[in-house]
Amino acid sequence: MEDSQIKTRQRVADHGEVYTAEKEVKAMCDLVKDETERIESRFLEPACGNGNFLAEILKRKLEIVKSRYSNSPYEYEKYSVIAVSSMYGVDILEDNIIECRQRLFNIWEEQYKKILKDYANEDCIKSVKYIFNKNILCGDALTMLQNNGLPIIFAEWSFIKDNLVKRKDYALNELLDGGGQLTIENITWEYDEEINAYIPPAVKEYPLTDYKKVYEYE
Repeated sequence: MEDSQIKTRQRVADHGEVYTAEKEVKAMCDLVKDETERIESRFLEPACGNGNFLAEILKRKLEIVKSRYSNSPYEYEKYSVIAVSSMYGVDILEDNIIECRQRLFNIWEEQYKKILKDYANEDCIKSVKYIFNKNILCGDALTMLQNNGLPIIFAEWSFIKDNLVKRKDYALNELLDGGGQLTIENITWEYDEEINAYIPPAVKEYPLTDYKKVYEYE
């Protein structure tokens, strides 16, 4: 076992924590290559560690954004945020979550500032940090509870028109259990054509907001 695949032997014993090597990460991502290169395709890593899989997927998405929109600061910024908003992760260890959020943010920020240069927007940077804080959570994907005992709640970010985004929050257990619980009486569930399944009502909805201002939600 490579040293880079573990932090400490105690963590392996306590949590079974072994990181997937880069070669295997790339090979596994190649199995769903088309989806990893679709900017808006959502990914959830239920045991994300410090982000090996999420980092690889984000890099692939941002390369597509770069190839398509690097000549337009507005379009590049918008679609890079769409790529960010599609990434979700859960891990039981808080230090992994902190590291994962920062790692993904650094990947995004490095390319963002390199391409936009003087067009880089501080509000956009704050919003991307905020999105990662909402999308990468500390909890147990088996119990679907955060470490504080509350349900894991993920934010869905839907770009409606131009620079406007709609945020809806969903409980993870409802999303995963939802499709099999639809009944005639339970008609409030909505059909999502993107994922080909019914989804429950949102825990909370937020007003349409400029994507560069979502950090002001709370």
